[in-house]
Amino acid sequence: MLHHLSFAVTDLARSAAFYDAALAPLGYVRVFADDTCVGYGYPGGGDKFAIKLRANAAIPDSGFHLAFAAPDRESVARFHEEALGHGGQDNGPAGLRPHYGNDYYAAFVLDPDGYHVEAVINN
Repeated sequence: MLHHLSFAVTDLARSAAFYDAALAPLGYVRVFADDTCVGYGYPGGGDKFAIKLRANAAIPDSGFHLAFAAPDRESVARFHEEALGHGGQDNGPAGLRPHYGNDYYAAFVLDPDGYHVEAVINN
């Protein structure tokens, strides 16, 4: 359904370091970058997620979050570990979330600007 999504960030270098590290275990890489924007997607493809430098980024409240698809449970755990090691805040460690489904395995973090971000596999 969605083609792509972008977040406004206040410090592009800080956010890019966070997303470079957090998204790598999920198989996502930088597919483009310039002085005001960094795009992420699968190697050789277009961007599906981008961060864009904005001095006055308005972060949505906790009712908004973005979930990235993970290839396996190990990748979810590595996403969480890398995110915390690169400026993210814990918002729920890697584990099963049976209230979302029997096989719903996810980890939750807040990125350096405060966006709610998740990595998930549902099998």
